[in-house]
Amino acid sequence: MQTLVYGPTLQATGAFDGGKITEQKPIGFPGEGSVVKRVSTLFYWAWAHAPKEGYIPQHPHQAFEIMTYVVAGKAEHGDTLGTKSTIGSGGVQLMQTGSGVSHEERFVGPDMEGFQIWFEPSIQEALKQQPTYSQYEHEEFPLEQGAGYTKKTVMGYGSPISITADALMWDVELQPGAQFKQPIAGGRTLTALAIRGDGSWTYAAPDAKETSFKHKDFILARADEAQEAVITASGDAPLRLILIDVPTTVDYPLYPKR
Repeated sequence: MQTLVYGPTLQATGAFDGGKITEQKPIGFPGEGSVVKRVSTLFYWAWAHAPKEGYIPQHPHQAFEIMTYVVAGKAEHGDTLGTKSTIGSGGVQLMQTGSGVSHEERFVGPDMEGFQIWFEPSIQEALKQQPTYSQYEHEEFPLEQGAGYTKKTVMGYGSPISITADALMWDVELQPGAQFKQPIAGGRTLTALAIRGDGSWTYAAPDAKETSFKHKDFILARADEAQEAVITASGDAPLRLILIDVPTTVDYPLYPKR
């Protein structure tokens, strides 16, 4: 099984509010320069930083299911549904944009860090649905403690989040030298972004090769048959990964992205 690693130079970048918000994008929009254009239902993935505060004015969305996941600091949200909300570290803001909604965003530091991730349901079906907004605090998500690791289920079994697109998501932290195992079902693709530390990635198979990765790298592993990824934190610093698992293919047309 092949494990592909894309360093920061192979990812896209972006900025808002005169550079007050900067972004590294494992999966960007067309023309932004990311080598990975999409991974099935995982349409867009931006890792944002705002040292102080940055604002993105009101703008429209349709059909996509858009998640803001806060790592540090706060995210403020307002929309044409009448929502005004703020979420802190570990929390999620979720828009299922359906037939259409406009929203504005403010990222508040110090040192705000978070993700905006777009998932793609069947657009033809989603456009028939009313838009919704939901938010979830860190304490609502299940945590699993293991030998030197913590696994938070952001989307999946036990999570309060339910979206239409097929996707699972975890936030995993490993202590130096610790090992973590993640099953990948056949016909699924596991992606990962290393937001802290360095590590190695292999599989629970006798002939599996080990692949090293570094802080800020984006990793992609496509499983034709069931596999178990074995991830180890190397070096003296903890490793933190955001993992997203999606089907390799879906049975509806995906939005054309070039």
